Amino acid sequence: MTFSEELMAAVASARRSTLPALVAIGTRGPTGTGMVVADGKVLTSAHNVRFQGRSLVFADGARRRAEQITADISQDLAVLSVDTSGATPVSFAEEDAELGTPVLAVANLAGRGARVSFGIVAGVDQAFRGPEGRRIKGGFEHTAPLPHGASGGPVLDFEGRVLGINTRRMGEGLYAALSTGPQLRAAIDLLSRGETPVRGWLGVGLLPPELARRLRLAVGLAERSGALVREVTPDGPAAKAGIRKGDLLVSANGVDLESADDLYASLLGHGPGSTVKLGVVRGQDELEVEAVTSAEPERGSGDRPHRGHMRRGGWGHHE
Repeated sequence: MTFSEELMAAVASARRSTLPALVAIGTRGPTGTGMVVADGKVLTSAHNVRFQGRSLVFADGARRRAEQITADISQDLAVLSVDTSGATPVSFAEEDAELGTPVLAVANLAGRGARVSFGIVAGVDQAFRGPEGRRIKGGFEHTAPLPHGASGGPVLDFEGRVLGINTRRMGEGLYAALSTGPQLRAAIDLLSRGETPVRGWLGVGLLPPELARRLRLAVGLAERSGALVREVTPDGPAAKAGIRKGDLLVSANGVDLESADDLYASLLGHGPGSTVKLGVVRGQDELEVEAVTSAEPERGSGDRPHRGHMRRGGWGHHE
């Protein structure tokens, strides 16, 4: 079989098995795309459901409203509970995307129908910024052209299996996707049960590394890698541990910190009640303090990724 014939066969397979499972997110233009992953469950990117995310258009033209949204903004994932009317869920590839793998990117654009495009995997083991500004690791880049409204839709291998979830344009003809490996599928299963990951929270706002370096130099302090504290939540774990605005956090549990991303990564796997040993530089002094993490407090209706709610994520760093 020639490559052209393989490509045509892959498109035909996607048309039969995957396009019927695609869902347009939003009804006032191409907000995003989702896919049926189980009976009554639609997966999409979390950034798609901030505003019109409850309004869905299915492949057969049916319009329905999601009953519940469970989101994890830190991974840019959301699962919507809605009547899927027996649509066959997509299937996931067991293998990770490899460099040079030919792929199809598909989308369902409200009012404009399905789109299918061809490309190759151009980069693996990639990281990019999510809706809260945190780095999301384990993604890949591909070259299949995508219109606006394609984020949250699947990237398919030539067997019609989902290799990734389209997330954002990277420029220069590249598109970022979350790799649907075991870790991501476990996160999808958790969200499908109406649960969100519970992570330890310190209650500090942090400055970007470059700005932190400039501020230290401006007040005559030596350049030093770390995460500079710009705010401390009153009565939060960091405040109780004695952390102050202007402190430079240089290590967490013995691991050196280069940025807020490193601190966030150090908190993964450490739920509320965990003790974190923080290396702190305060002016010329070096300290070590212990903070006991807590669960992040409620921020009011609609502000926390919870059952049926979404946080209105900013692009700052807050741990």
